[in-house]
Amino acid sequence: MNVLILGDIVGKIGRRGVGLLLPQIKKEYGIDFTIANIENAAAGFGITESVLKELMDYGIDAFTSGNHIWDKKEGISVLENYERVLRPANYPSGVPGRGYITVSYYGKKIGIINIQGRIFMEPIENPFTVVHNIVGEMEKDTKIILVDIHAEATSEKIAMGYFLDGRVTAVVGTHTHVQTADEKILPGGTGYISDLGMCGAYDSILGVDKEAVLKKFLLQIPQKFDVPEKGLFKVEGVIIEVEEVNGKTKNIIRLQRRGEI
Repeated sequence: MNVLILGDIVGKIGRRGVGLLLPQIKKEYGIDFTIANIENAAAGFGITESVLKELMDYGIDAFTSGNHIWDKKEGISVLENYERVLRPANYPSGVPGRGYITVSYYGKKIGIINIQGRIFMEPIENPFTVVHNIVGEMEKDTKIILVDIHAEATSEKIAMGYFLDGRVTAVVGTHTHVQTADEKILPGGTGYISDLGMCGAYDSILGVDKEAVLKKFLLQIPQKFDVPEKGLFKVEGVIIEVEEVNGKTKNIIRLQRRGEI
């Protein structure tokens, strides 16, 4: 089985870029299942139902997110009504939505877990203890388990990779929008990368109009962060080749594609 996992989709240009390139990528790599992080998919902040439906129409099968999933009020209803849209599992009890799911794909079960780091981020529940308990339950039903750790600190992401090595298929990082070059298979057979990167404007700062970000750094006063809608874009992520019998990663390929709208 080949699983494609895309980095944070940022705004309209990111969505359209994915829509343009995804059919080609799927054909080239024989992709069976696609996952994407969508916490920035609606104009760079949060998610809406119409944006989600657009991405579903492109052929994305499941969705993870992070701290920005709450940026639009409509995101709450999306989390409540679409079970394949996840929010980090280590938010406190009572928060809308779900943080993990097992889905069926042509007779095969795929476990997906969304977790959020705490270094330089909200002091929510411990991601290591939470994910440990989830994996303990999930591995009773499937050996194929994919984990999106949405975190700022590379050290925390790497630690999560080794913490889960041998128990899950892959641990992939999101949040920074900067793709790392450290894709590898850990000693226990778990695929790993510190950050998938992003799907969004190429000539930008983390997908946002660069002039506004520069003004923020120079003047230290609030700025309106817009997401470019046209121009060069990039689509980034990884392809995980899964050994279905034992759930291990046979190969991990870092994906970088460019295009223009």
